[in-house]
Amino acid sequence: MRAPCAKRTYVLDGLLENDTILRPKEHFVDQHGYTDQLFGLCHLLGYSLMPRLTVSKQTLSKLDRTKHYGPLDAVLHATVDLARIREQWNQLVRVAASLRHHTAPAHIVLTRLASSAPSDRLAKALTALGQALKTIYLLRYIQDEARRARMQLQLNRGERRHQLARRLFFANQGAFQTGDYEEIMNKATCLSLLSNAVMVWNTMHMTRIIAQLRARGETITEEDCARISPFASAHVIPNGT
Repeated sequence: MRAPCAKRTYVLDGLLENDTILRPKEHFVDQHGYTDQLFGLCHLLGYSLMPRLTVSKQTLSKLDRTKHYGPLDAVLHATVDLARIREQWNQLVRVAASLRHHTAPAHIVLTRLASSAPSDRLAKALTALGQALKTIYLLRYIQDEARRARMQLQLNRGERRHQLARRLFFANQGAFQTGDYEEIMNKATCLSLLSNAVMVWNTMHMTRIIAQLRARGETITEEDCARISPFASAHVIPNGT
């Protein structure tokens, strides 16, 4: 719904402004929803950022350039600046606390850090923290097939949700034409309401149909039900009455 650069800018806003009973611990995003600094901030706030990245295009880092890790030395091409992280640790914690207590919107903090001067020590420390976390994440991602399958499943579900939103948000082909934060949030909230209405309607009718089929003697397992998506939208007329 937004340009790739804006996707990653607003990732934390969605997590921090969550007012549901759900308490997410992992956040799956595609490669457009990732930066090293976002990796660092998510960790400080207690979230695990799990982006789908092309491993061959990423730079992996080690913590100590004097240490050797056998075959992994061939892919560890950088070294994390641990001294910078230690130096700025208290400031990093203050930034995370400000975000947690909504002292400043997350997208504004991320934008300022991303556009800061090369001499900004806090921004450099956050980037270094993100580089270390990204390396650990990618090494686990390569090793753990079950983790990769879980990520793909979650991203597929997210894409189905986006497809539903694009069908409902037909004006301007589903693109926000303004940079005003309040207007974006107003439209996004309305779109969420419409999307949720479709999902509730689908769930109610799917439940009714499943009950009818079971009453006729059809075998429908819970595993079958887990694969049914409430995001179906072909039957929805977005611009009808």
